[in-house]
Amino acid sequence: MAFEADEYLLESDAAKTLYAEIESLPVVDPHSHADLSEIVENDGWDDIWEVEGATDHYVWSMMRKRGVPERKITGDASNKEKWMALAEVFPELAGNPTYEWIQLDLRRRFGIEKPLSAETGEEIWEETKARLSEQSMKPQSLLDDLDVEVLCTTDDPTSDLADHKTAEDAVDGIDTRPTWRVDRALKIDQPSWREFVDELEAATGTDTASLSGYLSALEDTHDHFAEHGCRACDLSLEEVVTRPVGEQRAEEVYDAALAGENLSRAEIVDFQAFLLEEIGRLNREKDWVTQLHIGAVRDYRDELYETVGADAGGDVSTQSIELADNLRYFLNEFDGDMEIILYTVDPTHYPTLTTLSRAFPSVSVGPAWWFNDSPYGMDEQLRQMGSVDLLANHAGMVSDSRKLISYGSRFEMFRRVLANVLGEMVEQRRMPMDHAKQLATHLAYDRPRSLYEF
Repeated sequence: MAFEADEYLLESDAAKTLYAEIESLPVVDPHSHADLSEIVENDGWDDIWEVEGATDHYVWSMMRKRGVPERKITGDASNKEKWMALAEVFPELAGNPTYEWIQLDLRRRFGIEKPLSAETGEEIWEETKARLSEQSMKPQSLLDDLDVEVLCTTDDPTSDLADHKTAEDAVDGIDTRPTWRVDRALKIDQPSWREFVDELEAATGTDTASLSGYLSALEDTHDHFAEHGCRACDLSLEEVVTRPVGEQRAEEVYDAALAGENLSRAEIVDFQAFLLEEIGRLNREKDWVTQLHIGAVRDYRDELYETVGADAGGDVSTQSIELADNLRYFLNEFDGDMEIILYTVDPTHYPTLTTLSRAFPSVSVGPAWWFNDSPYGMDEQLRQMGSVDLLANHAGMVSDSRKLISYGSRFEMFRRVLANVLGEMVEQRRMPMDHAKQLATHLAYDRPRSLYEF
C-alpha cells in the first residue's frame, strides 16, 4: 500500500468528502516562528537540508535517537552529509509525525513520490536542488503556492519590527503580523532577565531602573507592536500562577532582582503574577488575544544545552503543574473582556483545559501543541474538546514552525485529521453532512480569522 495516497488519514467516504471541502482553503497561521527576513529577502535555499533540517529541532531529535552524530545534525558537516545522514535513518522514523511531514513536503512541493532512504537520498538531493533554483521555490512564491493568507511571527518586545515595515511593501498577498512574545519580561529568575531590562531601556529610551519605568517601557513596546498590526500576546512559562499581587510587593522584588539578590520562589511567583495581570490589562485595552503556553520544561538535557544551545531538541513536558487553581484569578479577572487561548504540552491536562474553556466563553483551547502535534495527538485532542466543550470553540491550527514549507504539511495533516474525526461522527449518524461541512470550514479557516480579528 502506497504512502500518502489520496486516502491518507481518511478512513471513510464522509471523511474524504469533508477533506475535499477544506483542502484548498487559505492558510491562516496565528502562531509561527518564521524568520520574516527570510521571506522579505526572498533569496531562497540552496539545498533540501536548508529547507527541511537546518532549523527543525524535531528533525534533530529524531536523528539523535537513531545514533546520528551531532556533527551531522548541528555541527560542521556539509549540508549534503547531513541530508544523507537523515536519509540513512529515515525509514526508522516511521510512525513519528516528522517522517510524515517530510514525506508530504517531498510529494506535494517537489513531486517526489519515492520514500526517502539511504538508496534514494542522493537522487532526492539532486532533484530538489534543481527545483530550488527555480523562482517558483523562492520563499514568497512558495507561500503564494501554499495560499498562506495570514502569517504571524513571534517577536521579542525589544524588536524594532524593521522586517515587518519592509514586508508591508515587499511581500504581496500575505498579511504578515508580529506577535508580542513577552516571556523574557517575566523570567526574573533567569540570568538573561537583566539583559532584557537593559535591552528594553535601549529600545524605548525609557529608564528601567524602577518598576514604574519598566512597566512604562513595556507599554511603549506594546503600542509599537499595535501600530504594526499585532493581534496577540504570547507567553510561555513552565507553570503559570495567577493571584492578586500589590505593586509595592512587585516593586520590592524588582529592586532586589536589579541588585543581584537571590530571589525566593514566592518572590518570583509574585512578580510574575503581578506582571501577568499588567500584561492582561494592556491586552484588554487593545483587544488582543492572550496566548498562554504552559508546561514546557526548557533545556532539560544539560549536555545538549551546553554544547548546542537553546531550542535544540532538549526540552520535555511535565505533568506536575497545577492548572485550575493557578489560572482561576486571571480567567475571572478578564472574564468576557479578552480572548484567552490555553496551550499545554502534556495531553493529560486536556480534561482540565476543556472544562476551563467550557466554563468561560472567552477562553479557548489552543491546537495540539508540540509533542501532541501529530495525527494521534490532534485526533485525541479534538475528540476530548468536542465531548466536553464545543469543537466550534477550538482555536484552530497553527504551524508553530521555523520552516516555511511546514505550512503545507502541517496544515494538511490537521485538516485531514479534522475531516476524519468529523467524518466518523457523520458515519455514526451523530450529525448530518451539512453541519459537518460547516464545522470543518469553521475550524480550518473561519475560526482563527474571527478569533484574532484578522
